[in-house]
Amino acid sequence: MAREGVRFTSFYTASPACSPSRASLLTGCYPNRVGIPQVLNPESKTGLNPDEETIPELLKQKQYATACVGKWHLGVNNLMPTSHGFDSFYGLPYSNDMWPKNGKHWPTLSLFEGNRPVKEVTSLEDQATLTQTYTERATKFIQDNQKRPFMLYLAHSMPHVPIAASPKFAGKSGKGLYADTIQEIDWSVGQVLQTLRKHKLEKNTLVIFTSDNGPWRPYGNHAGSPGPFREGKGTTFEAGMRVPGIFWQPGTVPANQVCDKIASTMDVLPTIAAKAVVSPPAKTIDGHDITSLLTSPKLAESPWKWYFYFWPGELQAVRSGNWKLHVPHKHRNQTEPSGRDGKSAGEVTKTIELSLYNLESDPGETTNVATQHPEIVARLTRIIQLGRNELGDTLTGTKGWGVRTAGQVSSL
Repeated sequence: MAREGVRFTSFYTASPACSPSRASLLTGCYPNRVGIPQVLNPESKTGLNPDEETIPELLKQKQYATACVGKWHLGVNNLMPTSHGFDSFYGLPYSNDMWPKNGKHWPTLSLFEGNRPVKEVTSLEDQATLTQTYTERATKFIQDNQKRPFMLYLAHSMPHVPIAASPKFAGKSGKGLYADTIQEIDWSVGQVLQTLRKHKLEKNTLVIFTSDNGPWRPYGNHAGSPGPFREGKGTTFEAGMRVPGIFWQPGTVPANQVCDKIASTMDVLPTIAAKAVVSPPAKTIDGHDITSLLTSPKLAESPWKWYFYFWPGELQAVRSGNWKLHVPHKHRNQTEPSGRDGKSAGEVTKTIELSLYNLESDPGETTNVATQHPEIVARLTRIIQLGRNELGDTLTGTKGWGVRTAGQVSSL
């Protein structure tokens, strides 16, 4: 996909954890705006509000067929995918570690067809079938809807711990189970692209590959690598929220291009809305149409004057250009020690002082240059305050005038 499309190197999710980042992808909004600032669990009483307009709901203006395959994690019962514009859903209602084996009194983890559980997931052997099963469902949906416009949201459960790979891939990478799992996801993406090519749909289909957050560092060899970036999942350092962003559509998206401009998963909704020529949401969103970055990745400018980093409901940092300011906040420290084979090494809590980093020269956020650039600190501090006023901030107790309410889970 990268060789045949545009790869972003400053592509961000809107949260360093599952539920908030998925809410932002589907709505084009910061998680705080739509009332999903933290991770939901099977017993959560809230989820994504049906009043929010999602990507599939917008595409219904043009009679698109829509399907969600894989991990949902935005509410149960009345808040499942079919309440948010998806014609069908097959997958898990939340994370694959939210099951009784995790030592919590959570219900049996089940695969769902629509709103109905159809198969219990009780072992790692069951988990090992997920990537292949999701792929089969995804490619069948494409085949069944090849004669009409469609939108597929394929959200793999892997490589969220506990990780597992099917017998076809287990032990085959030669680099451990995590690599086996990634190799199977790579196969899955290949199957999707192959299906599009088989039905001659590749030039008329935009495919986007991304992630919901960075690596969960305490799990060590089951976590993946942050590369040059600091920390990982659950933090607002770069490794928590800077994720892969690859856009592919032969003949429309130029091949083998790298874009270093700021872009986000929140841009997916407005970009798709523009491409499909449908009306955008009536309510305020935060994302931007980045068509210009896709067609002219070297020449076009990012529409993001600044980008906020929230976790979980705290506005902890902001990026503007190459400058990133962290306000004082507590954060997970995940660097050492490292867990092994599915066992977490745990985390400690540290506090970062007011810190300014130049991400161009210091992408690892290692050298605080706040004292050398007081004018930049002052400007970004004012921007932080604007964000707090509109989107809220649990760190300061600010409610935010632009925050909307979450949906309420009802009993079935």
